[in-house]
Amino acid sequence: MNGSNGEERVVHELAMVVPKKIRQEEGNCVEVLVTELKKRGMVIDRVVGLADEFLKVAAPLETLGNAAAELHIRKPTRLGIDLPFEMQGSEAFIRQPDGLLFSWFERFRCYQYLVYGIVNCSGYDVILKLDGREFCWAAGESLVRRLESEGAIKQIFPLHDEFKRKELLQNWALNWWNFTNQPIDQIYSYFGAKIGVYFSFLGMYTQWLMFPALLGFIVQMVDFGSLQFLVLPSFFVSTILWAALFLQFWKRKNAALLARWQINCLVGPSQGYRFLGMEWSSLLFPKELIKNLGNEKSKDKKAYQRYEWFAYRKRFRNDVLIILSIICLQLPFELAYAHIYEIITSDIVKFILTAIYLLIIQYLTRLGGKVSVKLINREINESVEYRANSLIYKVFGLYFMQTYIGIFYHVLLHRNFITLRQVLIQRLIISQVFWTLMDGSLPYLKYSYRKYKARTKKKKEGGSSPGKFQIASRVEKEYFKPTYSASIGVELEDGLFDDSLELALQFGMIMMFACAFPLAFALAAVSNVMEIRTNALKLLVTLRRPLPRAAATIGAWLNILQFLVVTSICTNSALLVCLYDQEGKWKIEPGLAAILIMEHVLLLLKFGLSRLVPEEPAWVRANRVKNVTQAQDMYCKQLLRSISGEFASMTKPEQEQDSEQF
Repeated sequence: MNGSNGEERVVHELAMVVPKKIRQEEGNCVEVLVTELKKRGMVIDRVVGLADEFLKVAAPLETLGNAAAELHIRKPTRLGIDLPFEMQGSEAFIRQPDGLLFSWFERFRCYQYLVYGIVNCSGYDVILKLDGREFCWAAGESLVRRLESEGAIKQIFPLHDEFKRKELLQNWALNWWNFTNQPIDQIYSYFGAKIGVYFSFLGMYTQWLMFPALLGFIVQMVDFGSLQFLVLPSFFVSTILWAALFLQFWKRKNAALLARWQINCLVGPSQGYRFLGMEWSSLLFPKELIKNLGNEKSKDKKAYQRYEWFAYRKRFRNDVLIILSIICLQLPFELAYAHIYEIITSDIVKFILTAIYLLIIQYLTRLGGKVSVKLINREINESVEYRANSLIYKVFGLYFMQTYIGIFYHVLLHRNFITLRQVLIQRLIISQVFWTLMDGSLPYLKYSYRKYKARTKKKKEGGSSPGKFQIASRVEKEYFKPTYSASIGVELEDGLFDDSLELALQFGMIMMFACAFPLAFALAAVSNVMEIRTNALKLLVTLRRPLPRAAATIGAWLNILQFLVVTSICTNSALLVCLYDQEGKWKIEPGLAAILIMEHVLLLLKFGLSRLVPEEPAWVRANRVKNVTQAQDMYCKQLLRSISGEFASMTKPEQEQDSEQF
């Protein structure tokens, strides 16, 4: 039950795909499902499609509130303290930016609890029927899971809210005049924190790109004559400082966003952020260790240390396997492509070769991604987000090799800067065209093919022309749309994996070879402005509504961007050395020595800025301290009341005994 301006309206946010009713029969599983859903307090709307029937599910606020209370969902209150939700005290909890009591992630979690929580409480087995076939619903068994295993429920997926979807289309996807300005709060409310944080990062990144884009345009187009050798080092220093400051100020903005959305989390050393309230049951330690925790401290310590280092060894082993595979298998292929590209003279043939190479490497990378997923499944990680980050690191290693090794080949071996600039232009243009076609056309082609397949099947069954079978219902159109899933590791990541990977590869391309092609920053800025709108249209029009994820930052991608900044210091220093040392003798002359000193100074500045610029704004820290202080005061008062009550109950019988004696 969503609301606008204080008015509640029924919004069906979940859909179930079930078979069409062929005959009336007692004990039909679909009818039993609808009855049980209504008993749980949900509103059901049944829609008949071409080949299937759709159950649109909505939950009133009271139903969601009761589910949230049973799940013990912790929500921020007006006192600044996170407390388990209770429907009776709902007015004490802070509402979302869109005015709703629950976020999309919390609502979807409640829907899952309500739907999958339907169990057989009768104490005996129930016989259900589906098109003449009978099966048993055992006592204590989940009805939905049973129907899924029997094929009675084909799919369960979230539905778009048409009112909010059209509002976002108008204010965001189709509003080209705003360029990088986006309704981030609306995006967060509709899609969840992970997608909201990603688009906030993309918008800020594009805004910050305007400075190096303008500077790079001037450096590329203006002939400075004899001062050119001073202009490029100055541009190099400016881009490194720009990147270091951008990443630090992004951390500040990320912290401000989380504070504005009332998402409480802690800064961690390796993963960036970890949500408060993580219980022992969420950590992947053996149950025996947790059960015996505290019995014998010395043995517990040794057991946890052994288990910790065992997990590290498994992850280290898998990382070594991936690195060796990249060196032994992918590196020769990349060098062969770079060598063939160097000896070819025709620009058209080079362009075609690059396109063919990108298609082949996509298949090889997906193969490497499948291997990475299998290795990750054998690792010991604390949570799903840790596993997803492990996948990101491994797959990015594959893409790093395929994207940059050929460029390094042109720089270090041949020192051919003309060819290097051609390769950079082709990579930036081809990559942008490739990703745009993949984002826009592939989901639409899948959607069109599924509609055609459904109409053809209906034509064979009914014997009529396919023109008579039109898909009129919105829910059936949503059913035919593809999901927002990753190209690699679908079980661990969603579609943001591909979008973030594209962004990281672009960042590495423009940063690591800034001195060779300063104009790349301007191309990246134009590309990102288009990327914001195309991604928005993809999410709102051509794909289903994504499943909400609880990630509060861009996760492992931030560490990858930090790595690329450090790498760009080394690569651009090497480019400047190649420009100064035209004879190829690699002598430490005054100019080369200055480059070496500048490299070390930039590395120090990079790590120094991370300490000088605070990762959180002062008002965020002040609010957190205020909330902690209020929580301590409240808990202290509550503890004093409980102690006073217990002391009074203990002393009262003694006083009564004394009075009886007198």
